[in-house]
Amino acid sequence: MHSTSPDPDTIKPTTLIDSDHPSVQAFAREHSRGSDPRERAVALFYAVRDGFRYDPYRIDLSPYGMTASTVLATGYGWCVNKAALLAASCRAMGIPARLGFADVRNHLSTERLRQAMKTDIFAWHGYADIWLDGTWRKATPAFNLQLCEKFGLLPLDFDGIGDSIYHPFDCAGNRHMEYVRQRGTFNDLPLAEMVATFREIYASPMPGDDLASELKSADFLADVESETKAS
Repeated sequence: MHSTSPDPDTIKPTTLIDSDHPSVQAFAREHSRGSDPRERAVALFYAVRDGFRYDPYRIDLSPYGMTASTVLATGYGWCVNKAALLAASCRAMGIPARLGFADVRNHLSTERLRQAMKTDIFAWHGYADIWLDGTWRKATPAFNLQLCEKFGLLPLDFDGIGDSIYHPFDCAGNRHMEYVRQRGTFNDLPLAEMVATFREIYASPMPGDDLASELKSADFLADVESETKAS
């Protein structure tokens, strides 16, 4: 969608997209290398994608757990709060950014996670939507390069010109990710809506509730590696 200018709110800090947090400001200044907004946004994308491991076993749906600066503090995240960190880092450098969401069928899952969720549909998958050269560009920094290389996934690249969204197949041609529903874009992270959806659709305790005690004691990478070798 083209527009003459983005919403002013896409440059402002919020409680969850906390672009005014000192650690976010420092991270953005360190990694936003380039001579123009596109180059700086691309540099920030790779810094977020590869600097923080993807871990869906340690989802914390509290406001603290979902805040962009918390990813910096913990060193890991999942699609939503990694996207929030990318959006916050862009805003810290004066680049308008917001969050986009979709429901996806995720084939990079584990038996442990499938049993917990009772479905392979991941509601509210998050990505960053960045205003560059007069239009919005999707950027998905969820899966770090090490994870992709370990498990034969095509890494998501971002050049600031085209959208960066999940590949439908992995390197071996197996199904990887399917978009099944678009939920739109938001200037702030819609945490209450996400929590309500999770409570509605997941048969077992949702990520962030009692499920966390089981998942947090497990190792996502070890589970994926075990199941990948077994297959």
